[in-house]
Amino acid sequence: MLTFITYLLLSWSGEALPAYEYAIALLVAAILYLSLGRKNRSRRYGWEGLSPKRWGLFICYFFGPFLWALIRANIDVALRIVTGRVKPGIVKVSSGLKSGLGQTVLADSITLTPGTMTVDIDPENGDLYVHWINVTDVRPTEEMIYGSFGAWARRLTQ
Repeated sequence: MLTFITYLLLSWSGEALPAYEYAIALLVAAILYLSLGRKNRSRRYGWEGLSPKRWGLFICYFFGPFLWALIRANIDVALRIVTGRVKPGIVKVSSGLKSGLGQTVLADSITLTPGTMTVDIDPENGDLYVHWINVTDVRPTEEMIYGSFGAWARRLTQ
């Protein structure tokens, strides 16, 4: 459904769409749905993603802890660039997240924050490999790398 709507929005130029655009949108959505469903049989589709509680939590997360961490990280990276206090490296952090959605939310949150970037994920045990601008410990804790992002990812995806 989301693919169908997205296709129509992207092809809409402000005028009425011809009938063949609806047919193409339906075809693209059907192909995408069938191809994703066939690759991963364990993946289940449900209405949990449309839960107002989940969306409310996501908005709280985005405009609360994430925005605050984003502001702090921008200032920190700017100061590191000016002062030259940079000690980059790749570290491994165990997130404990088992779901693909939770790992994706956490990895994206880390990557969107300046100074850190998720370079790989071990989906079996939820380990993340993060490029960090200031490696102070070769075995960092979750709090050192991404603060409360892990707890929020668990809350948002469970």
